[in-house]
Amino acid sequence: MCRQCEKAHSKLLKNHHIYSLDKDINEIFTGLCTKPNHSLELQFFCLTHNELCCAACISKVRLKGNGQHKNCQIYYITKIKKLKMQNLEKNIKDLEELSGKLEPSIKELKSIYEKINESKDRLKLEIQKLFTKIRTELNKREDELYLEIEKKYDELFFKEQLIKESEKLPNIVKTSLEKGKIKENDWNDENKLNKIINDCIKIENTIKNLNLVYDKISVFNSNKDLEIEFNPKNTEIEEGLLNEIKEFGIIKVKDKEIKKEEKAIEDSKEEEVQERNKKPKKKKKKRKISSSDTD
Repeated sequence: MCRQCEKAHSKLLKNHHIYSLDKDINEIFTGLCTKPNHSLELQFFCLTHNELCCAACISKVRLKGNGQHKNCQIYYITKIKKLKMQNLEKNIKDLEELSGKLEPSIKELKSIYEKINESKDRLKLEIQKLFTKIRTELNKREDELYLEIEKKYDELFFKEQLIKESEKLPNIVKTSLEKGKIKENDWNDENKLNKIINDCIKIENTIKNLNLVYDKISVFNSNKDLEIEFNPKNTEIEEGLLNEIKEFGIIKVKDKEIKKEEKAIEDSKEEEVQERNKKPKKKKKKRKISSSDTD
C-alpha cells in the first residue's frame, strides 16, 4: 500500500501490523497464531514445548485443528517474562562465548579444507603417475610381444616375398630348360663357343638359385604342424593376474598421530639395525700349540 493508505489503515485498524516488502514474510512476527484456522493472538506459553500458543491451541473443545497443547503446561505470557529475561541474559553470554570460538574454528576449518583438497589432489597425482608407469610398461611389453610374433613367424613360416618368388619358379625352370636343349645342338659351332659357355654358366646359376628357393619352401612347408602360442595360456594365472590388477592399490584412512607412531617405531628399528652393523665382530683367538700338545 502507499503512504496515504498506510496512515489511514493505521488509524482505523490499530491492532494490525504493517511491514516493508523487503522483509522475508516467513521472518515477520505478527503476534498472531499461524496454525491453520486459528489466527488468534498469541497470549499463552507452552512450557512443555517451549512455544507461544493461542486460545485455540489450548482449547479443550474437540474441533478440527484445535487443542494441540490442551494437556501441556500452559502459562500466560506475563507469567514467564521473568524466566525468559533470565534465559536471555544467559543466552547472550553463550552467544558471545560462541562468537569468540566460531571465528578461529571457521578459520581452522577453511585451512583444513584447503589441506584436504591438496592431499586429495596429491593422492590422485600419485595414482596417476603409478598407473601411467604401469600402462607404459604394459604397452612396451605388448609391442615387444608383437615384434616377437613377427620374428617367430618369419623364422618358422613362409614370407610373402617367398610366395612371390615361388610363383616365378615354373616359368624360370621352363625357360632355362628350353635354352639348355637349344644349346645342346650348338656345341659344334666354334664361333658360338664362348656364348654357349656363358649361357651354360647362367643356367648353372639359375639352378643354384632355384635350389635355394626350393630349400626355403621345403623348410617352411616342414613347419606346417608347428604352432606358436601366447603364454600364460593357463586361465588360473590369467585370472589371478586380473584379480590382482582389480584389487591393486588400497585407499586407507589413517590418524596422523598413529602414522607418526608407526614411523617412529620403523625409525627405531632401523637405528637398531644400523647400530648392530657398526659393532665390530669379535675375532676368534688362536690357541697356541705347546710342546705337550705335540707329544
